[in-house]
Amino acid sequence: MLNQPAGPTLLGFDVTTVGTLLSVIAALAVFVAIYSAVTIRDPMQKRVKALNDRREQLKAGIINAPRKRQSVVRRNDATDKMGAFLGRARMLQDSQITEIQQKLAQAGIRNKEWAVAVVLARLVTPIVLGGIAGLVIYGIDYFPDWSALKKFMAFAVAVLVGYKGPDIYIQNLVTKRTDAIRKGLPDALDLLVICAEAGLTVDAAFDRVARELGRAYPELGDEFSLTAIELSFLTERRHAFENLAYRVNLDAVRGVVTTMIQTERYGTPLASSLRVLSAEFRNERMMRAEEKAARLPAIMTVPLILFILPTLFVVILGPAACSIADAFSGGDPQPPNG
Repeated sequence: MLNQPAGPTLLGFDVTTVGTLLSVIAALAVFVAIYSAVTIRDPMQKRVKALNDRREQLKAGIINAPRKRQSVVRRNDATDKMGAFLGRARMLQDSQITEIQQKLAQAGIRNKEWAVAVVLARLVTPIVLGGIAGLVIYGIDYFPDWSALKKFMAFAVAVLVGYKGPDIYIQNLVTKRTDAIRKGLPDALDLLVICAEAGLTVDAAFDRVARELGRAYPELGDEFSLTAIELSFLTERRHAFENLAYRVNLDAVRGVVTTMIQTERYGTPLASSLRVLSAEFRNERMMRAEEKAARLPAIMTVPLILFILPTLFVVILGPAACSIADAFSGGDPQPPNG
């Protein structure tokens, strides 16, 4: 049998095979995008469920004995087993659990028992990734050309990524949620001013603002809804505002909380204080936008030099260079006359 001619290759890979795989991946991505666009999930169901759970917890805390008047955390068998395992291994620390619980609350994860799962992930993920990296690098020797130092560095990076991976993921959730809340805070304060001037109470104003901004800023609406529920159930209203500052990692929210607490304690006018805060936050947002605009030329310098200017030079100077090369070559030599 005659051997079939090999197709074109690029970096040792068959171009036809690679193109087929990329086409299949692109088709699957199109199907996934269409499915995601058609089946749009309503985020309100999850928010309503979380709010109802918090309301039931506060009701349970009021109904129970005074020594048990705290938020009741639902028990979970999986997290109980994780906690028991980590407790026997002496890897649970109260300060560590408290810090992780605050991070989870700032990320929008209401169940505090997941802090145990984060600690377990810190233990298991480095072992898993380190085992896979060790098997690939040292076991089957997939990179025989690498030096011993390079292999060790790759193994160490895999272990470090496994250890820091859960924290990086949670911090990413916290950053995205904080940015979303920061964008909607000035509008929320303006609505609070309007509600206060209209004669609504603080908890009614928070609930009204949460319903008005729930579609545009769902994260901020969620936090304001929880604050309105806690204002209605907690014995001390100051705790509800402190819980809001605990759940949101934002200095502006802490300023609002401080203003609310001082208003409740000293009876200062709420509308005037919130109006001043709203103006300050809008000025801060404008200054942040101007800072990004002023930093844009410096950021665009490197892409301009690496990608835009070479292409521009090729387009402008390419035809001239080809003409000069043809002129200097003198064309094809003519054959002698016989």
